[in-house]
Amino acid sequence: MIRVLIADDHAIVRKGLVQIASESREIDMRGEASEYSSLMRLMKENPCDVLLLDISMPGKNGIDVLKIVHEQYPKTQVLILSMYPEDQYAIRALKAGAAGYLTKDTAPERLVEAIFSVARGKKYITQQVAEMLATHLVTDTEGAPHEALSDREFQTMRLIASGKQLSQIADELSLSPKTVSVYRARVLEKMQLKNNAEMTHYAIKHGLVE
Repeated sequence: MIRVLIADDHAIVRKGLVQIASESREIDMRGEASEYSSLMRLMKENPCDVLLLDISMPGKNGIDVLKIVHEQYPKTQVLILSMYPEDQYAIRALKAGAAGYLTKDTAPERLVEAIFSVARGKKYITQQVAEMLATHLVTDTEGAPHEALSDREFQTMRLIASGKQLSQIADELSLSPKTVSVYRARVLEKMQLKNNAEMTHYAIKHGLVE
């Protein structure tokens, strides 16, 4: 049996994932979590083989959670589920230790296929992600300017571009406003942008915000 945990802040999504995964007799759904702290308690109490992790949950960013799980539970394979297209987070997630990356509009049968694949220690990526990885390896370049940003810098850029104030971003990322300001300055410098308006324009142009 493959022991599976789910971490997603939307109850409807969790219910749907449980229903899809439970259709296989070889998958044992061990529990659900809606945010970071409850996930950590759940993982301590219920060891699992595969964690289905939403990349955007309250309390802590999904990439950060992924790194923590990867460090504390190295035998647990993490399959990232996201509403964001592969070109926004897939490469970052895989570099951070994810065993696979799927968008939430993925067909149900592919989710079960992905669970079986990562449980066997294999990576599960879509054709699009495979092509992206190949491009990174072949060209040996940084690609678009935002790809050179750290995870925190990338998060900060997206939140600023979505219209949030520094104080709101600080609360969401559990950082001090001063630290967020430092990340903002780094983003502007690395991407050679002058202000938030240019940052927002860039993010919209490249589909980094909804």
